[in-house]
Parts: sequence; C-alpha cells; structure tokens
Amino acid sequence: MQPRTARRTAHEEAAAHLDDDAALGAELAAMVAGARRRAVRDGDRQIDTAHLLHSLLEHDPEVRAAVGGPSQLARLLGYLVQRSIGYGLRWQGSVEDSGALAVLPAAAVPGAREPMDTAGWSPAAAAALAGARARVRLRGETRVTGVDLLAALTADPGSRAVEVLERAGIRDLDARLAAGAEECAGDGDPVR
Repeated sequence: MQPRTARRTAHEEAAAHLDDDAALGAELAAMVAGARRRAVRDGDRQIDTAHLLHSLLEHDPEVRAAVGGPSQLARLLGYLVQRSIGYGLRWQGSVEDSGALAVLPAAAVPGAREPMDTAGWSPAAAAALAGARARVRLRGETRVTGVDLLAALTADPGSRAVEVLERAGIRDLDARLAAGAEECAGDGDPVR
C-alpha cells in the first residue's frame, strides 16, 4: 500500500506544468491546484471536469455570478460537496472520457498549441482546458479566465460537470455563455 502523501506528490508533480503556465495566470493556477487537491482527497485517479467546476466556483466570483442566483449556486455546491459521500461515488476508479478530445482538437484553431502536460487529468478535463485556451485565442487575448474555462466545461454535454449542472437545474448555461462571448467578440474584454 502506498502512503497517501506519495500519491499527492505524484498528482502535484504531474500537473506542475499547468500551474506554471503563464497563459493561466495566478488565479486560474490556484484554481487548478485546488482541483488537484480535491481529486486527491476524493480518492480519484484524475482531475475531472466536476473537480474543475467545484474549484472554479470556490475561487472565481465571476463564475459564481454566471451560474445564477444564490439558490442555484447553493444547490450546485450541494451536489459537488456530496460527490465524495454518495453522489459521484460511481465515478471513483473510472476515467471521465466524454469523447471531447475528438470534438475539440487544438489543431482546428489557427495558431493553437497543444495543451501542456495534462498527466493526471481526465480526457474531458484536458479538452476543456484546450477549449478555454482556444476561446481566448479567438478573442485575441492571452489569459484564460475562469469564465473561459466554465464555457469550455459546459460545451461538452457528456462531461461530469454538465451532469452536475443539469442535476442542479442549471441547463442553459452553455447558451448564456456563448451569447455573452458573441456580445464581447472583438472588444477584447473577457466574457462576464
């Protein structure tokens, strides 16, 4: 049996490149670190989209505002907190692969670069980060915001994050975020 600290160190080292990625910025790097700690604490093999969603909600007030009012946010956080004590236990020991990698290829966006080392991430979570980066590049920016990552998470209907959002009664978030992106297209301001 491996000590828990050795497992935590392996996860932290596997995602260290992401935390140092200048395109993420300090806020998003802290969110990624929080998602990694949550995955380790929950006993999950990989950071998945639900870990990212939970961490985004904890760290980013713009993401909380985008999700909706206090009652929607409370219900969503309730589902995410229950993940390790019941809801979501069926996910333990399995890899989240919604097929998103085939939907969001980095090569489809001009000037796109492959995501940095995403070892320790589910394929859907890695695809969400690539999608957030693509969204930023299309806007002509360099920094990924929490709302960019939220939009990428909601763009994959088969992800665990979308499943949790739907169970919390939040079903039109991807459309609202896409509409907000269209309003901000060309002005260089992040979607709020």
